[in-house]
Amino acid sequence: MSLNEVHISSLVVHAVPEHLAIIKQQITSFAGAEIYGESAAGKLVVVIETQNQGYITDTIEAINRLDHVLSVALVFHQIEYEQDDELIGELAVKNADERKAATACPEHIILKNAER
Repeated sequence: MSLNEVHISSLVVHAVPEHLAIIKQQITSFAGAEIYGESAAGKLVVVIETQNQGYITDTIEAINRLDHVLSVALVFHQIEYEQDDELIGELAVKNADERKAATACPEHIILKNAER
């Protein structure tokens, strides 16, 4: 069974308030990044959702390097696991086929009769 990881992280980004509009545009250009709140003091609450933990750290570094960004702080990181339903379905079919093959096998019939 395969599990897909989903990484959810939230950040507080502190930027120079006069440049907040351009910083917001730049942050939302990153895949999976959304802004959930802001203050007049230049602070933004940013949520990043991705399947790759490395992408989160790379994005934090990229945001931190933007002009007029004063700091970036990771305040939350959670990993959730989703089951790969397609793979689970394939395994169920394979297991059913193996059970059918086992019941058709003469050795299985002999063992079944021996248990009586």
